[in-house]
Amino acid sequence: MKKKISTNNAPQAIGPYSQAIQLGNLLFVSGQIPIDPKTGNLVQGDIEAQTKQVMENLKAIVAAAGMTLADALKATCFLKNMGDFVKFNGIYAGYFGDTPPARETVEVARLPRDVLVEVSLICGI
Repeated sequence: MKKKISTNNAPQAIGPYSQAIQLGNLLFVSGQIPIDPKTGNLVQGDIEAQTKQVMENLKAIVAAAGMTLADALKATCFLKNMGDFVKFNGIYAGYFGDTPPARETVEVARLPRDVLVEVSLICGI
């Protein structure tokens, strides 16, 4: 049976979707953009600042399901500019340790609220 996962430690959904859905041992986390959950405002700044907030949002949602980022199996990463790839990786890598999830990273023309980065996860235990 599927279960909705929600936490106030990450931005609330701004559309008809859930922060995450758990089905058995799998967790499907919706794409996160750099919104500060305390203020509801976008984090301004470069790709590094925005990536840090995205990863913190993901970490909070995963924790609400009783998991950690070490349980991440698959990440989907969207960048507004592939020129930010190295800087993005520098922040992203620090969240996963020795066994990062499988992933793809693609450049897109535009992201919600014109942010620089969005990341979604699939986790499992």
